[in-house]
Amino acid sequence: MFSEKDKKQIQERGSKLETVQNQIENFKKGFPFLHIEDAASIGNGIIHLNPEDLKKRCDRYDSKIASGTKALKFVPASGAASRMFKALFEALEDCSSTAEQEVLQKNKAANEYIDGLNKFAFAEELKQAMSNTEDSVKNKIDFLLTEKGLNYGAKPKGLLKFHNYTDGARTPFEEHLVEGAMYAADSEQKASLHFTVSPEHLPGFEDLLNEIKEKYETKLGIRFDISFSQQKPSTDTIAVDLKNEPFRNADGSLLFRPAGHGALIENLNDLDADIIFIKNIDNVVPDRLKQPTVDYKKGLAGVLLKHQEKLFYYQQALNEKHYTALQSGFLAEAANFLENTLNTKPEKNHYYTEREELYHYLKEKFNRPLRVCGMVKNEGEPGGGPFWATNADGTVSLQVVESSQINPESVQQQDIVKHATHFNPVDLVCAVKNYKGEKYDLTQFTDPATGFISKKSKDGKELKAQELPGLWNGAMSNWNTLFVEVPIETFNPVKTVNDLLRDQHL
Repeated sequence: MFSEKDKKQIQERGSKLETVQNQIENFKKGFPFLHIEDAASIGNGIIHLNPEDLKKRCDRYDSKIASGTKALKFVPASGAASRMFKALFEALEDCSSTAEQEVLQKNKAANEYIDGLNKFAFAEELKQAMSNTEDSVKNKIDFLLTEKGLNYGAKPKGLLKFHNYTDGARTPFEEHLVEGAMYAADSEQKASLHFTVSPEHLPGFEDLLNEIKEKYETKLGIRFDISFSQQKPSTDTIAVDLKNEPFRNADGSLLFRPAGHGALIENLNDLDADIIFIKNIDNVVPDRLKQPTVDYKKGLAGVLLKHQEKLFYYQQALNEKHYTALQSGFLAEAANFLENTLNTKPEKNHYYTEREELYHYLKEKFNRPLRVCGMVKNEGEPGGGPFWATNADGTVSLQVVESSQINPESVQQQDIVKHATHFNPVDLVCAVKNYKGEKYDLTQFTDPATGFISKKSKDGKELKAQELPGLWNGAMSNWNTLFVEVPIETFNPVKTVNDLLRDQHL
């Protein structure tokens, strides 16, 4: 299937031939659906924190930070903002052949944008860009999206102006710095944040950082340690044609495509911190609404630290003692903690009657990274959700599951989905070290069978593309997992430009 020239191309990308061949097999066989056993809910896999609990968890986190625990905030920020402006691009195209009022009647999103234009944080900048042009609907869209003006259609979300303040407008990148300073600063008042960005957008982020860093450090009394990385070319997946043969570019070379945010497990794996917060670039609010987010970020970290103490106690004993030196009562206690606190249930109808077998099972399950995922009450937002799911080894555990992973033709599976009470806002706190402070190799805890295949096109030809297991889905499938309910006020994503007209963004 691959020529020597192909093999050289694969090697130069940092990929392995065996990995690429496995990707071809995935196209041929497809990915299996994940079997969900039940939706997670309050008392059934989701922890509810009352105000007293929340304060205790926040205090625990603050105490750990004061005594030297290092935190870091990880923000996936690679994507271009083009999808935010889908309706506006359509309206712009229609403006060339249709009267503007007709375009606005037909395109409600474009009409809402025009009506609310003066409320956007970028309004003043857009006005200046249009100063020598006609004040038409077409220009108000054209100068926002294209190189004629702000070029927002080609920029990353992180560099768009989202929120207005008396001292100027802020981008999501800046909002993450301010928010990070409120909960990710260490005992020496240094806040560390890491952003994954596309190579073409890196100079824009670096320029903005150089422009605003000193201003925010002075304002917040914080030193920032900001780093960037790109998705590694070695994580790209090969594309195939509709016959599952490698898709080739015009010059005969193999086509590789970025493999989705699951590839970022490699970037996460390169970072060194005791606690890592993960949050999407577009989920930010102005300062007046930040406090609930800060409280619950600390609260999630406090939940993690509380359970990590016990996890490390069992982990140390299981790693440093032979199974014959461990009392059966200790093993039973550890098994109970694994099942009822860390939410990993043994394979159905499998009973560990032999002490040695139970010991090895527990040792494997305790020696894994730990994550706490915030979950929001389901109010009809799209996205994945918290479920109990069957794993490849037959165990059942808590998983963040995307709708595409669940069999749409199974009445039983869809009935479980229908009764789900919460969804995933991408609000994670991760611990990636063991009891000795040694980092795990996070690439060893993924489930490769949870990828996704989609149809795309290039140069007018149809192709099939493959995404790796998502960062908080299959890429963290084999982590110990806790779910905690967080309030809807902490979830304010901007998926379309008009989301910026919601009260929480004005």
